[in-house]
Amino acid sequence: MSTHELFATRASRMKASEIRELLKLLDQPGIISFAGGIPDPVLFPAEGFSDAFQAALGPEQQAQALQYSVSEGYVPLREWLVDHMRSIGVECGLGNILITSGSQQALDYLGKLYLSPGDTALVGWPTYLGALAAFNAYEPRFDRLTINSNRGAEGYAAAAGEGAVKFAYLSPDFANPTGETVDLQGREALLDLADELNCAIIEDGAYQALRYNGDAIPPVLALEQARKGSIEDCRTIYCGSFSKTLSPGLRVGWVVAATPVISQLVLLKQAADLHSATINQMAINQVARACFGTHIPMLRRVYGARRDAMLQALQDYMPTGVQWTKPEGGMFIWLTLPVGTNGADLLARALETVKVAFVPGGAFFPDGSGTNTIRLSFSNSDEETIREGIRRLGEVLRA
Repeated sequence: MSTHELFATRASRMKASEIRELLKLLDQPGIISFAGGIPDPVLFPAEGFSDAFQAALGPEQQAQALQYSVSEGYVPLREWLVDHMRSIGVECGLGNILITSGSQQALDYLGKLYLSPGDTALVGWPTYLGALAAFNAYEPRFDRLTINSNRGAEGYAAAAGEGAVKFAYLSPDFANPTGETVDLQGREALLDLADELNCAIIEDGAYQALRYNGDAIPPVLALEQARKGSIEDCRTIYCGSFSKTLSPGLRVGWVVAATPVISQLVLLKQAADLHSATINQMAINQVARACFGTHIPMLRRVYGARRDAMLQALQDYMPTGVQWTKPEGGMFIWLTLPVGTNGADLLARALETVKVAFVPGGAFFPDGSGTNTIRLSFSNSDEETIREGIRRLGEVLRA
């Protein structure tokens, strides 16, 4: 018997990430890529990080920067996050915050913590591909989370069968992949549903800071705290990340939740990697304190202009029958193509004929549906490139 025959049953549910594979296209010459939902590296606060790493490796901090650390995370960074969460409406303390290696690690931990084989996770249709990958390893069933609908708790419970509904996962602000935002009524309705189902809510706030127009809506966790008074009584778990704002390469994210949830996640982290890289946390802390308040407005101006450029180009170049979302922030626009158009086939043609890349939408659906959809990211291309890429894509669609 070969060793691969000894793999656990969950291994059969693990699939290669289409997005990670598509990122390899960025290295090919001449490709206009709307594929990876990645920040523009030109906008990184590189000088700030250079200073931060020099300070961390200086004589006063190097022993701490290069040493093992506590699993919960670097205390000064968690103190900054207490203030940051307060600024968006969430009151919490150090004991409510865990630093993770990106928010992707948090999703994996939460899947491990909540899901037994056969349990149900409620997700969007479509939803973030990385969340599906993180949860899928723990052998759940996926059911469609439909907010602001007539579907009540009884319908979800009946569909779950013998496995319990353990959590609802969503990115309420400028979601990946659709760019859509859940309105205030929908967030309140979700809290009602979670209370009825007695399930958790996983709130992915990766894009929360990147709003370009419209009024900010309080996080789901803030709304629940307003209802219940204390974070210790809340079922919502907020996952944040510095990847879209300061640096994805340092892999620093965080979780905010009631103390019992954080305590369990700490145990999972101790078993997985002991703690996130101390020097990276120290660098993020210094840069966040130095420039977060000025850096975010700059990102909003630049990315907002790129979103506007893509929306205008879509209006100018897309053929009849193509529809798209109009996000108020984030990094993505979601296209629905005429019925019968296959996004994966379109990608192959676009790469071959006009050198334009994007992500076919089917990967974002738990059941593989949505083949006539695609995701476009506008964050890593300038406005002129965006317009040219959409022009080329329109040519392929017309053909």
